[in-house]
Amino acid sequence: MNDSAATQSAQMGHDATGGVGLLMFGKTAMSLLVVIAIILVCAWLLKRVGPNRRAGTQHLRVVASTPVGQRERVVIVEVEDRWLVLGVGGGQVTKLDTLTPPEAPPSPTGGAPLAGGFASRFTQALRQNARQSLGGKASGRDSSGRDSSDQDGSRS
Repeated sequence: MNDSAATQSAQMGHDATGGVGLLMFGKTAMSLLVVIAIILVCAWLLKRVGPNRRAGTQHLRVVASTPVGQRERVVIVEVEDRWLVLGVGGGQVTKLDTLTPPEAPPSPTGGAPLAGGFASRFTQALRQNARQSLGGKASGRDSSGRDSSDQDGSRS
């Protein structure tokens, strides 16, 4: 009996050790998943809030930027009702010119600008495209430039 009790306790100790190892592996995996989830949430929040959406930047907006060298750029910054043309490079910023902002250009389509959510904007764009394509056929030519009277299937 003593031998069987010793064998059972040895087996239980082996099982208990394996169970503890499995338990530690589970805890470690869960901790890793929690850390990864926190990183993903922080990345999502950073995208949502963004580094450019800080308080105090409502009066300052970068209109355009173009590189003129490896580390040099010309930047147009809008400050209230003026545009500043700045040269940026080599750890310094130099004011090159001051401009007045141009008037807002008229919409290129000549129609009202698209407004509303995605569905309404998509519907407006489809209607506008349909009007433009029907306007081309009303002149006697389709979109490929052929005369609409040539569409009876006969070719010369």
